[in-house]
Amino acid sequence: MAQQLLMPKATAIWLVDNTALSFDQIAQFCKLHPLEVKAIADGEAAQGIKGLDPIATGQLSRDEIARAEGNPNYKLKLSEPKVRVPESKRRGPRYTPVSKRQDRPNAILWLVRNHPELKDAQISRLVGTTKSTIEQIRERTHWNSANLAPMDPVTLGLCSQIDLDMEVEKASKGRPLPTAAELGATLQSAQETERLTPSYEREEEKEIDADAVFRKLSSLRSTPKDEDEDDQF
Repeated sequence: MAQQLLMPKATAIWLVDNTALSFDQIAQFCKLHPLEVKAIADGEAAQGIKGLDPIATGQLSRDEIARAEGNPNYKLKLSEPKVRVPESKRRGPRYTPVSKRQDRPNAILWLVRNHPELKDAQISRLVGTTKSTIEQIRERTHWNSANLAPMDPVTLGLCSQIDLDMEVEKASKGRPLPTAAELGATLQSAQETERLTPSYEREEEKEIDADAVFRKLSSLRSTPKDEDEDDQF
């Protein structure tokens, strides 16, 4: 990894204010144009930026600055860092433990069926597989297709729910909403919508029999009289 100067413009401001280096030397060291360094010295550029001491940050030594001040043609060199930072590895397919690799085809089948919007590259990142394996499972040409059963990759521990949700959200962006036909919804026919018959049936009103009502009233009136006559005897 190539060593780079931290905060070059702030470093240039400090060198202009605290050393006798030429504009060309400062520009070469800070990867700036000499005219930009001159504008910094004149106060026309980088106003409000605080200078950064390269000696305090370990990027330059006092001997290196003194050597450059004594020779206008000398080019400043960065000091060797005391700590080596390893280069970040390029992120590749997700590593899958050996004990769980046999579950990957089932997880791929689950993703293909339940999230058809996912691209092969997204499925590959989630479960750590290859595009050829995904195509075989899509086309049912996988050597073990007959025995595959769709299984949730989150349940299998091949990926986290957060990663799955993020990939689904990415794949869903810009995708048109499903139509009514795709959802299986259809409009009702005019005959069904124009039906006026209620879903319940009204109870038919019963005709009142006047004779039966009077007979019932007369029986109620006669009952108290009979009881009074029995009490007299």
